[in-house]
Amino acid sequence: MYFRVLALGVYGLGLCVALSGADKTSPAAPDIPAVLVEEIIAKVNGDIVTKGDIERQQKQIENDVRTEAAKNPGRLKDLTASSALRQKDVLRDKIDTLLLVQKAKEMNISVDPEVSKYLANLQAESKIADPEKFQEFVREQVGMPFEDFKNETKNNMLTQRVVRQEVGSKVNVKKEDMRKYYDEHKVEFVRDERVYLREIFISTDGRDAAGKAAAEKKAKDVAARARKGEKFPDLAKDNSDSQTAKQGGDMGGFKKGDLRKNLEDQVWEKDKGFVSEPIDIGNGYLIVKVDDHQKAGQATLEEVENEITDKLFMPRMEPAIRDFLTKLRQDAFLEVKGGWVDTGAAPGKDTAWVDPAQLRPETITKKEVLAKIRKKRLLWVAPVPGTSTAVTGKSSSR
Repeated sequence: MYFRVLALGVYGLGLCVALSGADKTSPAAPDIPAVLVEEIIAKVNGDIVTKGDIERQQKQIENDVRTEAAKNPGRLKDLTASSALRQKDVLRDKIDTLLLVQKAKEMNISVDPEVSKYLANLQAESKIADPEKFQEFVREQVGMPFEDFKNETKNNMLTQRVVRQEVGSKVNVKKEDMRKYYDEHKVEFVRDERVYLREIFISTDGRDAAGKAAAEKKAKDVAARARKGEKFPDLAKDNSDSQTAKQGGDMGGFKKGDLRKNLEDQVWEKDKGFVSEPIDIGNGYLIVKVDDHQKAGQATLEEVENEITDKLFMPRMEPAIRDFLTKLRQDAFLEVKGGWVDTGAAPGKDTAWVDPAQLRPETITKKEVLAKIRKKRLLWVAPVPGTSTAVTGKSSSR
């Protein structure tokens, strides 16, 4: 008895296995219904995209729109339009990710240390020491199992590394291009005086006299370390009780009159790099650093070089990334199931879905096999031009 294993799922009919084809002498086998677990809609080299992958991403986009709309009701129309474009490109984005991750493996890129560091920092920020509780916390926050979140984090880092190495390194913004942009957009670089700050906040909420004294001492120690040259963003991440800690204490920029007067008096006349003494603000101690102090008037090209580079870089980077992904598609084994559209498809690339379940194996009878064997034997005894050969196979003299 033999069984023919038909892996229908791998070719788009679902991840299922059907057993059939028992020989005629075997007892009749009961019918085993095929169970559809997941539908595959695209094959990308050795990887697949499933309908479930697409639906999960579409649901995430919908959740993002609802969250943003709740914060900014006036932007609902724009958010809905943006969501429609993102929904349209979900399959494209999934294929993009698989191609870039595959390219990263081909390039022997490893981001395991970066992933471990990122997760360790995330766990430290959550203040959850128990690994199992932390994983449960992540699942609740992102709506997926921890291992899936970890894998997505790794894939994101891999794709960024490939794009940076294979595309970003080849996109350059020349000095003359920056000068041209600056000269044509000078009005954009007329500035109000503005001070940019970072903060470290040491809370005293709920503390007794001894706790408040300890908080004051900690604030003074941290301020002293900052003035000695330790990186302020790192000190903020490790010590601040403010929500800005995750951003290294970044508070953004402020014009005259935006800040509380007692704080403005401390920083307004200070230059870039100034670090304040701890300021008692009632519920804790605030340490601020002047990250930059932008003077009023026309900014020079040197002052806005980074800003102009950002403005010019991305419009060049985006089509370069698309060109790179098109090249990866052209070189890939890629099939997309009917009814689904890859909006990033390579021009002229045939990605038609081939369903092996509809292919028929070549068959041949025993009689045909024997005939082919006999033909080969006759050819073996056929005379070579210029010679003669007896039917018995014995060679005659020339």
